[in-house]
Amino acid sequence: MRPAHTALAVLVAAVWGFNFVVIEIGLGQFPPLLLSALRFLAAALPAVFFVGRPKVAWKWVLGVGAALGIAKFGLLFTGMAAGMPAGLSSLVLQAQAVFTAALAGAVLRERPGRVRLAGMAVALGGIALAAADQGASGPVLGFTLVVAAAACWGVSNVLTRKAAPPDALNFMVWVCTVPVLPLLALSLLLEGPERDLAALRALDWSGVAVIGYVAWVSTVFGFGAWGYLLRRYPASSVAPFSLLVPVFGMSSAALVLGEEVTGPRLLAALLLIGGVALTSLAPARAGVAQAPASKGIAKSASGVQPPAGQAGLMVRRHFRGGIRGDREVPARRG
Repeated sequence: MRPAHTALAVLVAAVWGFNFVVIEIGLGQFPPLLLSALRFLAAALPAVFFVGRPKVAWKWVLGVGAALGIAKFGLLFTGMAAGMPAGLSSLVLQAQAVFTAALAGAVLRERPGRVRLAGMAVALGGIALAAADQGASGPVLGFTLVVAAAACWGVSNVLTRKAAPPDALNFMVWVCTVPVLPLLALSLLLEGPERDLAALRALDWSGVAVIGYVAWVSTVFGFGAWGYLLRRYPASSVAPFSLLVPVFGMSSAALVLGEEVTGPRLLAALLLIGGVALTSLAPARAGVAQAPASKGIAKSASGVQPPAGQAGLMVRRHFRGGIRGDREVPARRG
């Protein structure tokens, strides 16, 4: 990768990592489900009027919108509001790679090899260590909700693989339209209209900045830049930068929020990031009924799903290269 593009990949990882700090600050001003609804509303409008019609079937837009927007982010924001630290959330959410690999094996018949199975075991060990550390120092409910959010992210990754959208930004903007009304309804039902109205009446410039960051910087810029990089380079060159997200997330949470990074938590981070690297970068073996690369979509050998704070969606059609056997053909530039 060119130095400027390497810097852009690192910047996106930093933006997504710092996003967890911004979410934590926003949860001090908004109920979690309302904040999530406002995030998607701001990300969808007015962008939806400029990206054109969806380029995939509505069932995929609705499915990913429900799994990613309603379930994943609803659980993530609620878990953080229940006491899950921002830095630890950025780490535990990377377990999505393990859930994605497991679901891909069950749904797409992508049989994991020994290296990928070893990576899943190492990552699960990191999650168990993080759970033990969190259980000794904070509420377990928040941790459980964030793990559930990672599982829902895995579901959305597999649905995205099946959808194979040709335009990442177009797909993401339309996905952002799906969760707005359901999240608002859930917020009114579970958090109460009085609490929602009080938060909206107290909206100030800091609240606007929070919504602007999580919607426009993290979502629109982050996924737009990530899609740009995926159009120019193979997934195996771009995707490893996603492993920097918890590094930036934990370090920025320590610096800005004063979160403590304990010894067990640091070891859990090493285990989880190492396990995710093995799980994501090791190629899967072809199964009996492997999902076809239809509509001109070339399947990446890496299998890495980009992160989010942030809505991470890997779109194979952005590659100008392809796959020949077990070898990834580099994308042509120019």
